[in-house]
Amino acid sequence: MTSRFEGRVCFVTGSTGIAEAAARAIAGEGGTLFVVSKTADHAEALADTITAAGGRASWRAADLTQEAEADAAMEACLHEFGRLDCVYNVAGISARSYGDGRLHETTLEGWQAALTVNATSTFLVCRAAVRHMLRQGRGAILNMSSTLASDPEPHFFATVGYAASKGAIEAFSRSIAAYYASHGIRVNVIAPGLVATPMSARAQSDEQILEFLEKRQPLAAGPLSPADLVGTALYLLSDDSRMVTGQVVAVDGGWSLG
Repeated sequence: MTSRFEGRVCFVTGSTGIAEAAARAIAGEGGTLFVVSKTADHAEALADTITAAGGRASWRAADLTQEAEADAAMEACLHEFGRLDCVYNVAGISARSYGDGRLHETTLEGWQAALTVNATSTFLVCRAAVRHMLRQGRGAILNMSSTLASDPEPHFFATVGYAASKGAIEAFSRSIAAYYASHGIRVNVIAPGLVATPMSARAQSDEQILEFLEKRQPLAAGPLSPADLVGTALYLLSDDSRMVTGQVVAVDGGWSLG
């Protein structure tokens, strides 16, 4: 068992699926977790699970699209643990239920929901984190994109707001990575294919989509597991990747190869 995160505090947004798998793994390598989710029950359950396994974790319920709540969540982490070493921005939505989809059918509400929940929350959390990381002279941030930002699929996954929000996260991340590299702050992005999480329940219940994924994600022969992203995420958040910044790393089972 390695201990890459011994003595380090990681701020994780989201508390199920990809976020949960990463949080458990970070705790398993000695890291302290501060879990933030809009759903209090999920955040509390994840923190309790980590603590029960001998790890160290705390949690907070917050709507990270709201400036005051994002700032307060970061301050709560710093108040409780006294430091911040890494941030993993996972929380997000597909926005399909709000009206995102094919352009001629997408509602303004769907478009705005995708941009606000995915991109704006990432901006607010990163800003709060960087303000502290500048004082300590180091830090690692990992943001969440999607293969749909660069490799669209027009039949089953035509969601323009979602794709735009993830593309915005990639451009934003590269921009801040360039500026803050000289301050010892690294910023990278992970771009997964379709992962079996609560957010992808629609796709997982559709036989046509599952058949499609067998070929589009051949390494997984279907949806990826949240565990499939853990190795890459922990690499990018730890000092193993201390010379890596401004990168978008696809973990997509082969999706981007078409």
